[in-house]
Amino acid sequence: MHFLDQAKIFIRSGAGGPGAVSFRREKYVEYGGPDGGEGGKGGDIVFEAVAGLNTLIDFRYTQHFKAQRGMGGAGKNRTGAGGNDLVIKVPVGTQVLDDDRETVLADLIEAGQRITLLRGGDGGRGNASYKTSTNRAPRQSGPGWPGQEMWVWLRLKLLADAGLLGLPNAGKSTFINQITNTKAKVGAYAFTTTRPQLGVVRHRNREFVLADIPGLIAGAADGAGIGDRFLGHIERCRVLIHLIDVHGDTDPVEAMHIVEEELEAYGAGLDEKPRIVALNKIDLVDAELVEAFSQELLEAGADRVFPISGATGKGMDRLLDAVLDYLPAATVTERPMGEVEDEEDRQPWSPLG
Repeated sequence: MHFLDQAKIFIRSGAGGPGAVSFRREKYVEYGGPDGGEGGKGGDIVFEAVAGLNTLIDFRYTQHFKAQRGMGGAGKNRTGAGGNDLVIKVPVGTQVLDDDRETVLADLIEAGQRITLLRGGDGGRGNASYKTSTNRAPRQSGPGWPGQEMWVWLRLKLLADAGLLGLPNAGKSTFINQITNTKAKVGAYAFTTTRPQLGVVRHRNREFVLADIPGLIAGAADGAGIGDRFLGHIERCRVLIHLIDVHGDTDPVEAMHIVEEELEAYGAGLDEKPRIVALNKIDLVDAELVEAFSQELLEAGADRVFPISGATGKGMDRLLDAVLDYLPAATVTERPMGEVEDEEDRQPWSPLG
């Protein structure tokens, strides 16, 4: 399945149906009169967040959404049928933005959440409603109110408890493959991750969702590399794990500062989120060098440094223990329906399949 986290679509609510011009004509009834009914209301445009969706790819091929218009009124004071609402199903975590991409019109963060964005037009008045003491046989009716229309942007921000970030080739894909059931692509070159990955971590009888995004480089906020577009997927995370390659070409302290500067340039409060620094690939260097780099990172501003190896799993338990400290117990133990599975019944699951 292709991943798409932004899409532009056109939406239009249904117009109201026209009112009817009709007069009562029945055999053996001495007096007739106007009996034209009102038109039906047009359908609304409704956005609904549904579980099981994790991409906006469908909106690349279907970009126009128009709700049904109301039916016209009829004689015998019959009101026209209302138009059906058009329900647009989107993944949980989707934001609906105005055409300027600045104003957030709706933010769907819970499965089943519904928001009516455009209301359908009201039906027109039938001639029966125009009857007065001086106008006993009106021949006028309302045409029905038009619907509303606009272009909107859909932006998906994946929901995860913890976010994984770092420079390219820091070992993020190996890390997430080690602790989740994700099958992220691993390669000995930069930007092997080209789209966000999600995985479920199970640790000490608790579980949480971890998001991995493509690597950041200096100038990402200005479009360098893949840019900072995917940082939006970790905006909702409670804690960030900053992976630093102890065996890479970039000095660990410099690597930490590069990512911190890009987070600050991006904004949205990412630079204020709790961050855990993990010194990765310790299996490739000696213990003295790991200790020296850890001390340098602490002096450079890191609160705690966890030496780990994504390939062998060394040091993972201590790191995951620290992550759980930032996550409320209810957040990581409750299932969607409020039930807790038995450990033996649990099946591996990932929001991205």
